Amino acid sequence: MQIAKEHQVAKGRKLRTDTTAVETNIHHPTDSSLLADGIRVLTRALKRVSAACQAGELQVVDHQRAAKYRVLEICRAAKTLTEAGRQNLKDSYGKLIRLTRGLARKTGQVLQDLKTGKLAAKGNMLVTVLQAEAQLRHFLPLTQKVMAQAKARIFEGQTRHPDKILSLFEEHTVVIRKGKAHKPNEFGRLVRLDEVENGIVSGYHVSVNNAADQQHWKPALEGHKEIFGRAPRLAAADRGFWSAANEALAQELGVQRTVLPGRGRLSKQRAARQKERWFRRGQGWRAGIEGRISTLKHRFGMERAYYKGEAGFERYIGACVIAQNLTALARSKNAKRKEPCLSG
Repeated sequence: MQIAKEHQVAKGRKLRTDTTAVETNIHHPTDSSLLADGIRVLTRALKRVSAACQAGELQVVDHQRAAKYRVLEICRAAKTLTEAGRQNLKDSYGKLIRLTRGLARKTGQVLQDLKTGKLAAKGNMLVTVLQAEAQLRHFLPLTQKVMAQAKARIFEGQTRHPDKILSLFEEHTVVIRKGKAHKPNEFGRLVRLDEVENGIVSGYHVSVNNAADQQHWKPALEGHKEIFGRAPRLAAADRGFWSAANEALAQELGVQRTVLPGRGRLSKQRAARQKERWFRRGQGWRAGIEGRISTLKHRFGMERAYYKGEAGFERYIGACVIAQNLTALARSKNAKRKEPCLSG
């Protein structure tokens, strides 16, 4: 951004903002697949502890094949809507939860034995045991949460479980519903993008949860003012950002023209205002951020973040934005250097 400001590519006179969903690198989350993931990672870590300790001190039973069969049974039972099919679904989930509960109990006992010194590592395998112990301490609480939410959904009918886990490996993932017909539920994080002139993305923010667009208006204006030292002359967003409070806030911060289309039935005064030339031109300029989001996702890989963890997710989004800004900066400088045609 500093380079763009120095070369007068980004002057901060106009601002358009929007939010988009960026997927995390996970498989489609179901309770059965998450339970199988928990069994797999806990079994793998327990085997590493067993191999690093004295022979015979820790016996690990591998339930991964049984878990796979239970998942297949659940997939077949979920396709039938009969009473017998629902009962088979509950029975298979019960077996899978019991397998996971037994393994979680075994994991807790192993962690206790490692803490008290009942399990001792071989002389050259201490680092391996410490790494496996850290994995067990990380994945055991997540697996227990998955068991709780699966039990609540299948046997108690609670579909809105608090703090729902969607992935053991990307536990910061949330469900995002943007009203898309072809993709009603997206699993990732909500990202706000702020764009100024010449296709420069001046700021981005990874939302903690699936917050409404109206809550992103104030941070976007304040972030713009912090970067450029003044409010934009024109600030535009779609109707999801509209509220009377947001319009008053923009005027208070010094925005001369606020382009936020109203929702619902409009008054005559509001309808006339939205038909004015400056408002309609502002709406047309705002629509350009949709293309910017598409470019970021399809040309710069922001459709899905492949870095691990919440910090890795934010780092991946930042890398995509920087790459896009460098491209836009180079394009703007080349356009200025282009010599006019002598033939007219």
